Amino acid sequence: LAVKRGRNAVSQTDLFESVEVVIAGKEKKDRILSQKERKIVTYHEVGHALVAALQKNTEPVQKITIVPRTMGALGYVMQVPEEEKFLMSQIEMEEELVTMLAGRAAESIVFDSVTTGASNDIERATKMARSMVTKYGMSDLLGTITYGQDDSEPFLGRDMGHIRNYSESTASAIDAEIKRLVTTAYEKTESILREHMDQLNQVAQFLFLHEKMSGDEFASLMEGKLLESPSTSSASPSDAATEPATEEAENKEN
Repeated sequence: LAVKRGRNAVSQTDLFESVEVVIAGKEKKDRILSQKERKIVTYHEVGHALVAALQKNTEPVQKITIVPRTMGALGYVMQVPEEEKFLMSQIEMEEELVTMLAGRAAESIVFDSVTTGASNDIERATKMARSMVTKYGMSDLLGTITYGQDDSEPFLGRDMGHIRNYSESTASAIDAEIKRLVTTAYEKTESILREHMDQLNQVAQFLFLHEKMSGDEFASLMEGKLLESPSTSSASPSDAATEPATEEAENKEN
């Protein structure tokens, strides 16, 4: 990045942008979204960020963007751990589930409709909930037991899938526990968002206007500091809150 920009030294900004390229790909500014879809993506991403910030055991928000990336994401929230971690507690995983589902919940609350944009979030949340139940023993109902095993051949680069070594009744109980975890998380994220609609709208308005937001800007808005007057644009996400969103946003990562 430094060479492309005609510099002979690497800056902190170059390093940060390089991490983003690895995570989500390069910015794809030629992908033009309609105003309605931009509003949907804006609220989706702000939903993730706001819920993450309002919980105690989540990583801090470093950046929010609604600029599409080459790996398919229409926007994303970057959270960076304050220190290197090797373990994840049950409460951290439960709060991560809440954060994952916040984009879908924000869409539903604001636009009274949902889109395909949350498909990756839902997939990851379901996978995490399943691991909590079948791999990490984090279910009071099913106990500290591993259910099933992975039949893989890592040296051949093949994964033959999951082998089930439990009964149909146990499989039903596992499915019920996964659904309970995901449903509980979704209900919690809805509650958080409804209690903080003013902050949701204010942050969304700023992001809609600027397309990108640093962690410091996000923190300032969460504290109620007005960084820019809403009158700078005639189109803002708050205008969309009164009309249903009928167009679907493309599948994206969080």
